[in-house]
Amino acid sequence: MKSTVEQLSPTRVRINVEVPFAELKSDFDKAYKALAQQIRLPGFRPGKAPARLLEARVGRGAVLEQVVNDALPSRYSEAVTSAGVKAIGQPEIEVTKIEDGELLEFTAEVDVRPEIELPDFSSINVEVDPIEITDEAIEEQLLSLRQRFGTLTGVDRAVEDGDFVSIDLSATVDGENVAEATASGLSHEVGSGQLIEGLDEAIIGLKAGESKDFTSTLVAGEYAGKEAVVTVTVQTVKERELPAEDDEFAQLASEFDTLEELKADLRERVARVRKVEQARSDPRQGSRAAARDRRGSVAGGCRQG
Repeated sequence: MKSTVEQLSPTRVRINVEVPFAELKSDFDKAYKALAQQIRLPGFRPGKAPARLLEARVGRGAVLEQVVNDALPSRYSEAVTSAGVKAIGQPEIEVTKIEDGELLEFTAEVDVRPEIELPDFSSINVEVDPIEITDEAIEEQLLSLRQRFGTLTGVDRAVEDGDFVSIDLSATVDGENVAEATASGLSHEVGSGQLIEGLDEAIIGLKAGESKDFTSTLVAGEYAGKEAVVTVTVQTVKERELPAEDDEFAQLASEFDTLEELKADLRERVARVRKVEQARSDPRQGSRAAARDRRGSVAGGCRQG
């Protein structure tokens, strides 16, 4: 079998294929076998009729049609592989010549992946703004880690910002109780703003057992968008005690033996995050000046104590 490839466009090719009849023997055998199962000839068992008698019954043209239909898919695949064509989708195949006993010719047009030629980037110098990691940034990371390993301890005093409280809530709208805004034993970190608007301001200064009313706009349920009178009752008050910032904490919270080793690791982690953020915010940063002559180119939770 011979095949040649014509480039019709950057994304489409035509493959011209020639198949000598000598290479179609297996396809003829398959066609005759299929016909023998379909046609009954007197004096022959099913599937045993000779090829010449089968051909005489159905005609040479029908045999050739069966052979060509069976041969085209495999010969097309062979031609694509041989030519190294990266075909996309189904081909449009057209039989252009059948010389009985001599040659089968067909063409196949198919979409292909375009060849992309990248410019030489070796001469482009990319300048990236230096990443500065301050001591304050490391202290923030260390504080967050200490908070994860903090313990909650009950206190007998008024609620302060940052405390953890257990509260009961109820609400009324125009004097009617709002069932979906009633709850008991809710855990809340004061200052987080995670529950209802105005709650943090209302409970600061209250002690366990004390209550206070405040107004807030409901955001869900039947009364969404309406102003409600909310009653909050403080059940318990706890403060978070943080572990000391020392080597013992470093051993508790990490695989490091000293606090300095832990800080060094935190600094590396923050630097990696900043680099990712820098790349996401402006992937072309620093390359603009070097590529001016290439217009259009690359541009936690706490443990209860």
